[in-house]
Amino acid sequence: MNIEKLQSAHKLLNEYKYELGKLERGYTNRTLYINLSDNTIKEKPVTQMMKDKFIGGKGFGLWYLWNAVTPETKWNDPENEIVISSGPIGGITQYPGAGKSLVVSLSPLTGMPIDSNVGGYFGPLLKFSGFDALELQGKAEKDVIIFIDGNDGTITIEEAPEEAIDSHILGEQLTEMYAKSEEDKRNVAVISAGTAAQNTFIGLLNFTFYDVRRKAIRLKQAGRGGIGRVFRDKGIKAVVIRFEGVKGNLNNPADQGKLNRTGIKLHKEIHDFDDKQCRMRQIGTANIIEIMDQYDLLPVHNYKYGAHKDTYKIASNVFRDKITQGMADGCWYGCSLSCAKAVDNFEVKTGPYKGQKVIVDGPEYENAAALGSNVGIFDPDVVLELNFYCDTYAIDTISFGTLTAFVMECYENGILNKERTGGLELNFGNADATLELIHQMSRGEGFGKIAGLGIRKMKEIFAKEYGADPNFLQDIGMEQKGLEFSEYLPKESLAQQGGYGLTNKGPQHDEAWLIFMDMVNNQIPTFEDKAEALHYFPMFRTWFGLNGLCKLPWNDIIPESNKTADEPAKIPEHVQNYVDIFNGVTGKNIDKEELIVQSERVYNFQRIFNIRMGYGKRIHDKIPYRAAGPVTVEEYESRQERYDNQLKDIIGVDPTGKSTEEKIKIMRAYREDQYEQLTDAVYKRRGWTMDGVPTVEHLQKIGMDLPEVVEVVKQHL
Repeated sequence: MNIEKLQSAHKLLNEYKYELGKLERGYTNRTLYINLSDNTIKEKPVTQMMKDKFIGGKGFGLWYLWNAVTPETKWNDPENEIVISSGPIGGITQYPGAGKSLVVSLSPLTGMPIDSNVGGYFGPLLKFSGFDALELQGKAEKDVIIFIDGNDGTITIEEAPEEAIDSHILGEQLTEMYAKSEEDKRNVAVISAGTAAQNTFIGLLNFTFYDVRRKAIRLKQAGRGGIGRVFRDKGIKAVVIRFEGVKGNLNNPADQGKLNRTGIKLHKEIHDFDDKQCRMRQIGTANIIEIMDQYDLLPVHNYKYGAHKDTYKIASNVFRDKITQGMADGCWYGCSLSCAKAVDNFEVKTGPYKGQKVIVDGPEYENAAALGSNVGIFDPDVVLELNFYCDTYAIDTISFGTLTAFVMECYENGILNKERTGGLELNFGNADATLELIHQMSRGEGFGKIAGLGIRKMKEIFAKEYGADPNFLQDIGMEQKGLEFSEYLPKESLAQQGGYGLTNKGPQHDEAWLIFMDMVNNQIPTFEDKAEALHYFPMFRTWFGLNGLCKLPWNDIIPESNKTADEPAKIPEHVQNYVDIFNGVTGKNIDKEELIVQSERVYNFQRIFNIRMGYGKRIHDKIPYRAAGPVTVEEYESRQERYDNQLKDIIGVDPTGKSTEEKIKIMRAYREDQYEQLTDAVYKRRGWTMDGVPTVEHLQKIGMDLPEVVEVVKQHL
C-alpha cells in the first residue's frame, strides 16, 4: 500500500478555512454544507427553531432534506442530500452508547426519506470539529474525497482516482493517509461505500473507528435504505475527518456532575448484570439467536417458519467461540456495554479476497438471521464470509438476506429457474449460489444486478417478465414501503405487525419491538393497549435518533428497580437517566413527558414528509400477508395444531373436515381484519385521520404547526 503514490494522484478541487469555534451545551450552532456539483463549501447557522423543534440527529437531517428537495425529487437527482448529524448528547463519554451518527437521505428503495443510525467516531468528531451536521448535495464528475481537519480548521475536496473502493481496504488506506502518526490513527474516521453500492439499491455506508488494540480499522454500518447507493451516485469515494483531543467535557455541558453521576450508575449495572442478562460483552446482539428460535420468532426460509432443527449450528455459543474475547469492543469512548464484537484472522474462502485473513465485524443477531436461517444456511463460517462481504462491498445485510430468501422461494416455486438466474441454483441453503450472488452484486452483473434492485422491483419484474402471480409475490415478498423486513417473525404478534407496518421508513424494528410484551407476556391485550404501546415506544425510540444515542443501554441492561416498577417494559429508571443527561448537557429542564413530545414533533414531521413525497398514507401501511399469517399449505400444516386451535378457540370456526386451503382463507380474513382494527386504533392514538394523515389540531398541540407543514396536511385531509 503505497500511500504517497495514492495521494500524489489527488487533485485539489477546493479548500475552505474556518474558525474552530466552541461547543456550548451540546451544540456548535452551525452546520457544514458541501455541494459537489460546483464544489461549494459553506457554513450555515443552526437556528433556535431547529433546536427547539428538531433537536438534532435525524431531526436536523429531515429538516435540511425537506428544504433541499421537492415532491418530484428522485433519489439520484443532484438536489437529493445525504445529511449526517449526531445530536446534542452525541459525543459525551460518560454514558454508554453516545457515539451514534444519524444519516438521512431519499432512499432508492422507498422513494421517501430514510434514516439510519450508525456507530463509529464520525458523528462526535464532526461535532468536535465545529459542526452539528454535514449536508452533502450535488454530484461530482469524478470520484472525490472530502477531508475535514477539525484541529486545523481546513476542509478540502480532492479528486481521488487511485484508492480502492471496498471499505475494508479503503478505510485502511485513508486512515494511514490522513493520520499524522500511528498514534493519531485513533483520531481519524472514514465514511465509505464499497463496490456493490455502485450497482445495487441496497448499498450501505461504512463508518470506521480505529481499534487501538487490534491496530486496525473497524467498520460500523448505516445499513438501511440504500444510502450507500446515493453516496456513490454522487461520486463520493469517502468522507474523512480528523480530530485530536477527545475528552469528557467537549460538549461544554450545563451540568458535568449530573452526567458523571448518571454514567457511573449505568456502568455499575453493566458490570453487575451483563453476564447474567444479555452477554453483550461476550457475544453482542447475537446473544438472542437461540431465544428467537425457541419462541418461533427466528425467520427461516423467507419467514415461512420461526424455528429450525439446525439452529444450534449458528447459536450464540458457536459465534462466541469464534469472536475474540477479552476485548473492550466499544464503538465510542466510554461505552462499557462493548457490543461491537469481531472475529479476528478469518480466512476468506471465495471472491476477490480469497485466502486473505480479515476482521469480521459481527455477526450481530440481524446478520446471523438474515445470512443464516432466513436463507437456510446453518454454516457459521459461511455466515461470517457473507457478513464480511456485505460489509466491505457495502450491502445491507438485512435487505440482502430478506431479498435472497424471497428469490429462493420464487426459485423453489418455479417462478425462477437456472436460465433466468444465469445458472445460479438458488434453493434454500445453497451457500455457493448465495456467495456468487453477492459477488455478482459487487461486479454489477448477472442475476445479482436484478436481485440488488430489492424485492419491490423484483416483484414487478417477475410478474411482467415471467408471468408470476402478482398476488402470490405480494404475499411472500417481505417488503413494505419498498424496504425489506428486518429479521423477526411477527405472525403471532399483532402489535409487532403494527410495529413493522405502521412505521415511517418501513419495516425496521428500531421503532418498536413489542413481540415479548404482546405475544409472550400478554401485557397489551386490547387494541387500545397495543395502540398505546405503538405510540409510546416509537416516540421514545425516535428520541435516541435525535440525540446521537444507541438504544441498547436503555433496555438490554435491566436495573434492580425494574422489579417493582409500575411500567417495567419502559425501564423507567433508565428513561429518567436520559432525561437527566439531556438536561445535564443542554441546561434545559424537560421531564419524561416532554421527551415524548420532542419525538412526536419529528415523528409527525417525517410522516408528513412521506406524504409530501407521495407516500405515507393508509394504503402504504399495509403489510404482506406472510408477516401476519400462513400463505402456503406447507406453512399452515407446519403449525397445524396451533392454527386449528386458533380457528376453534379464537375465531369460533370448527376446522374439522375443512381443507387446508379453506382454513387458510378463514384465518386470513380474520387476521387481516385484526390488522385493520389495530391500524384504526393506532391512528386515533397518534392524532391522525383514518387515512393516516396527522391532523392540524394535533400538529398545533405538539408544536409542529409550521406553515409549510400545515400546507401539506391541508392538501390531504
